[in-house]
Amino acid sequence: MASSGVKMIHSLYEKGGEGSLSNPVKFKDQDYQQLKESLVNEGKLFEDETFPANLKSLGKLEDFPAEQLKEVKWLRPKDLSSNPSFVVDGKSRFDFKQGDVGNCWFLSSIGGLTFRKSLLAQVVPLDQRFKENYAGIFHFRFWRFGKWVDVVVDDLLPTRNKEPVSVSSRSGDEFWAPLLEKAYAKICGSYGDMIAGNPSEAFKDFSGGVHMTYTLSKAPSDLWDIMNRAVECKTMMGCGTHSGEKGKKYEELGLVRGHAYSVTGVEQVESKGDEVNLVRIWNPWGEKEWKGDWSDKSELWNSVSEETRNNCLKVRNDGEFWMKLADFVTYFEDMDICCDSPNFVDGDSCQWNCSLKEGRWEAGKSAGGCYPDTELFWTNPQYRIKVAVEGDRKDKNVLLSLLQKPDEEYRSKMKYHIMAFTIYKVPSEAPKGRLPSSLFQDVEPLITSDSTTMRELIVFYRLEPDEYLVIPHTNNPNEAASFIFTVYSKTETELD
Repeated sequence: MASSGVKMIHSLYEKGGEGSLSNPVKFKDQDYQQLKESLVNEGKLFEDETFPANLKSLGKLEDFPAEQLKEVKWLRPKDLSSNPSFVVDGKSRFDFKQGDVGNCWFLSSIGGLTFRKSLLAQVVPLDQRFKENYAGIFHFRFWRFGKWVDVVVDDLLPTRNKEPVSVSSRSGDEFWAPLLEKAYAKICGSYGDMIAGNPSEAFKDFSGGVHMTYTLSKAPSDLWDIMNRAVECKTMMGCGTHSGEKGKKYEELGLVRGHAYSVTGVEQVESKGDEVNLVRIWNPWGEKEWKGDWSDKSELWNSVSEETRNNCLKVRNDGEFWMKLADFVTYFEDMDICCDSPNFVDGDSCQWNCSLKEGRWEAGKSAGGCYPDTELFWTNPQYRIKVAVEGDRKDKNVLLSLLQKPDEEYRSKMKYHIMAFTIYKVPSEAPKGRLPSSLFQDVEPLITSDSTTMRELIVFYRLEPDEYLVIPHTNNPNEAASFIFTVYSKTETELD
């Protein structure tokens, strides 16, 4: 499949404007270049007062008793290694492993990010060193609710007995991943605020792209084709195991229950005259692997050619393993795929258009709740979409995203309202501007989406050429929150 583009922006602002990738917003009003220049001139090492080296920045860590928290010391890489480096021989998922903070969802997502070299260079700027003009200051970029932000951190890392509390360098000398994690902890509020999450959240914050989540028990019949297209499109892919008793039952097979992994590749091999579809998966722990069919020690590898075996089993005991697609669907609960465009879904190599709008549900003004449970429904924000050109009649051609932005600084305290879309066809006699409820008194909605309590709602539809009214809403009236409404379209589409 030929690579395809997408006409889109990852910011709500003009190219080069504040919030764009070339001019990201300075998080906490900290200017990396100015700070570093001043530190170098003064011969000082940076100590970040906005994210200080103390227990507040460490946050609540459930697995750490109070006496162990008291033993935490914040040390710089030069205190942990005789030869600290930001990057050694490029960035790879094998450069780091998870520590004692339960943020596997974030670290597995970094594993996916390492396959997107150009995107990785945006998130992790390349011009950072421990030798030339070292001042103990580093910076990273994330896409946050419609704009890119540049996050500055010092390199004081939480340790206990000189061992990192959180993510660590596998070599002991490479620190880009622990510092990236610290920058993300800063925007979350603390390391403890990173505990528990979904890979799709980090994928979004690494790219501003579009993601799809697949419940594997209800996987589409063309899942293998979707995964192959995802690899060709250079997407980021993650997956998660079952929790509870079901996940506990699978632990004897080497899987960690309620755990996030990266999907790092797919391969079709010939075994005993049959074609077998294999999925490669990586555990951010850097150890503990699948023990079933096609695991590193499986006898089934003797049934493939020596070339295939050597290509697939280059390194053992690194947290990465293979399993056949049927087992993947059985033993894993869900899979996330994130890319610049949704082309991996159906293989159409079209050029996607993308438009973004900021909006807000304001209590007593524009937070009308859901249809038909409240008379205030029509006070919700309204958006018109004009689908002007007919595409392939078999394909879904419009993807809608509703990304909720809670009014809270700390991630662990963020509460997302239940939200959904309701969509109508706009009557031909409709005036410009906001439409009154009277126009729709005897008209049922064309589409009412499923609702979600997640940060982002993604829906994918087939819309014929016409004008549509899209109303994003919460479940209950007077629930205030800001949001970003995004339309991805295969056809010529206008968003008002």
